[in-house]
Amino acid sequence: MSPVVLGTGVVGLLFFILALVVSRKDVTAARGLDKLIALAFVFYAAPLAAFGAEHLTDAQDIMQLIPSWMPARLFWAYFVGVALIAAALSLSLKKYVRLSAPLLALMFFLFVAMMHIPGVIGNPHDRFSLAVAFRDLSFGSGALALTGALMQRTSAGDKNLAITIARVFIGSTMILYSVEHVLHPAFVVGLPLQKTTPAWMPLPHVWAYVTAAILFVAGVALVINRYARNAALWSGLWIMLVTFCFYGPILAVAKGAGELIVGLNYVYDTMLFGGTILLLAGALSAWFPGIVEGTDRRAVPYGERVEV
Repeated sequence: MSPVVLGTGVVGLLFFILALVVSRKDVTAARGLDKLIALAFVFYAAPLAAFGAEHLTDAQDIMQLIPSWMPARLFWAYFVGVALIAAALSLSLKKYVRLSAPLLALMFFLFVAMMHIPGVIGNPHDRFSLAVAFRDLSFGSGALALTGALMQRTSAGDKNLAITIARVFIGSTMILYSVEHVLHPAFVVGLPLQKTTPAWMPLPHVWAYVTAAILFVAGVALVINRYARNAALWSGLWIMLVTFCFYGPILAVAKGAGELIVGLNYVYDTMLFGGTILLLAGALSAWFPGIVEGTDRRAVPYGERVEV
């Protein structure tokens, strides 16, 4: 089996299990959709580890994505791989998160500034470049929301700029993706990237339009900050259903190293997007089980709205 397939698949699965074991008590103790917040670290950490392994096993190809003006591009491919695995380990174990979360946010925002924005400017008619730019912007915003949730505040009602920025960025990404799904329903859902939906997938346009509707409503709710927490929870739930019920079968029927790598990337990309949204839901709740307790923050029961 290809080292890239083996590394990406196995490492992602191992970190998924590790994070799930660490979070199991919090998941059991949570009620209703709050269980999703308890699982946010699982869905966010496992893809980071998988992509870190992909950087380490396919560094020669990954380095081609790094701007040509940067020296030692192969070094940076390996460096990012190690950094992603280190961040995944921190989030899986819920250790040193106050350090790893802001560094992870910074890394994703640097990706956007150094690679994606120049790519969009250089080819403004390429909708996929724009989608990828907003994808990494949202991933960084998930880590930024977590950073904001871990900040000490004098009271639970104080405004938090980090969470506000993350909420607007993630909501804007959802709105953009909803428009893409309506305009191009033949392409895969969740993250509107280049792969078309397989012909054997039942009701492909239904998947696209339902996803578009959910992302649009949730995105608007996040941007205007009305029912934002509930919007994040329900849209995060839908994206996780897309991950397992839509991309899971696509991965299951993949043949050959090329198809398996693509299938794994779509599974982990979409899972990371869902984890990002659920991290925001936790930040809007002022509650992350196993981490935020013991600070001056209060746990907010499901359904209660928090102004952030």
